[in-house]
Amino acid sequence: MMMLPPSLEELIAANHPVRVVNKVLDQIDIVPLIAKYKAGGTSRFNPRMLLKVLVFAYINNIYSSRKIEEALQQNICFMWLSGMTTPDHNTINRFRGERLKDVLKNIFTQVVQLLAQEGLLSIKELYTDGTKIEANANRYTFVWGNAIKTNKEKIKKQLDELWQYAQKVAAEEMNDNDPSGFDKIDAEKVEQTINQINEALKGKEVDSKVKQKLNYAKKNWPANLKKYEEQETIMGEDRTSYSKTDNDATFMRMKDDHMQNGQLKPAYNVQISTNNQFIASYSIHQKTTDTNTLIPHLEQHEKEFNEKPEVVTADAGYGSEENYQTLEDKGITAYVKHNQFDRQQNETIRDSKPFSTDKLYYNKEKDCYYCPMGQAMNNIGTTTKTTTTGFKQQITRYQAKNCEGCPLRGVCHKAKGNRTIEINDNLNKLKQKADERLLSEEGIRHRKQRPCDVEPVFGNIKNNHHFKRFMLRGIDKVSIETGLVALAHNLRKKAA
Repeated sequence: MMMLPPSLEELIAANHPVRVVNKVLDQIDIVPLIAKYKAGGTSRFNPRMLLKVLVFAYINNIYSSRKIEEALQQNICFMWLSGMTTPDHNTINRFRGERLKDVLKNIFTQVVQLLAQEGLLSIKELYTDGTKIEANANRYTFVWGNAIKTNKEKIKKQLDELWQYAQKVAAEEMNDNDPSGFDKIDAEKVEQTINQINEALKGKEVDSKVKQKLNYAKKNWPANLKKYEEQETIMGEDRTSYSKTDNDATFMRMKDDHMQNGQLKPAYNVQISTNNQFIASYSIHQKTTDTNTLIPHLEQHEKEFNEKPEVVTADAGYGSEENYQTLEDKGITAYVKHNQFDRQQNETIRDSKPFSTDKLYYNKEKDCYYCPMGQAMNNIGTTTKTTTTGFKQQITRYQAKNCEGCPLRGVCHKAKGNRTIEINDNLNKLKQKADERLLSEEGIRHRKQRPCDVEPVFGNIKNNHHFKRFMLRGIDKVSIETGLVALAHNLRKKAA
């Protein structure tokens, strides 16, 4: 029977997923990928073939470049896809980590557009959610922003104490030296100040502990401050931690930790938007919460497809004034809960706090609220708060005149002095609009569809296909891996 052996073409079923991968990726324009190769020479391996092999490997839960290399030598589907060529793991890894940088997004977008043309999904109606995926980093090599601030404060305080001591012991020598304060210190300033103190204390009787501290300060403080400055540069303004083995990874609390104790681990926040359980767009973030990721995620979606979505549905983790306002300004219909929406629908919880701020009566003509005892709470001023993203909020404060001796004092409020409340009028109006949309017939439909659309995608990727930890390091390479996972998910679902 094997005198005329069958061809690979005969051994692979007509409806096999490898044929779907081959057919779809043959339709994709890969000119930007080809441009990654230097002119004047040729690669031994076709970049389109390498792309197909990588995507098919991710479809089959093969994420290691060495295991992909092995599959190319043993698996008939990989042999058929590669035309019997056998790139080694270094070639595969270099292609994945370097060649696909900045071009995989475009490839993914083209695939999504093809699926949309077939009517499998819509890019105008999105269901958005996020999950945290562990980084390929040592979970114990962490750097904390708060620890850096604390250590710098200690150095400031001790340097000030040394300066005060030197002024007492060597007042004449220190008179000409004007301390400019230690509010902001750097390595150069600390070194200069310590030298000044040592020079002033020459020939004086100095406490042994002070000598010891000065020697330690001269030896360690400038070097430590340089290290802190480098760490703060790596961390940036938006983060509070990072891992030494993957500087782009932030420490996040993981829900699915195997020890069930919510450990902090180096991870990335992966945001996706789906439709019909197909991934329409994805983005990688270093922020630990979902709230501040929605706007950049949607902006990226708009940039990729050259059009904004018409409808966005998300859970209460995205319900903020900035998100509501931005979506309204863009003309996007948002079915996004706020953090009190579910509580308001529960009568027991809603009635458990009869004296909460939202239940106080507001007199628009007099611009005042009335407390549960009927006492007027007058406007005492408006302030502007700026969030970490730079969004400005207008907060108006109202205060009661006299709460002393009030029979409802203990249940109305427990703060010292007269009760003061803070009102954000714009947020309240946006919440009211959100409630009206969410409680409408269309809103109820979207709310029911959201957990059935986006959440199963994460469950499928993380549990069914065991992608719970990135193989590569750095946010650029992690973005490539996420794109491959998203491509694999879409083509796997299309094949099914």
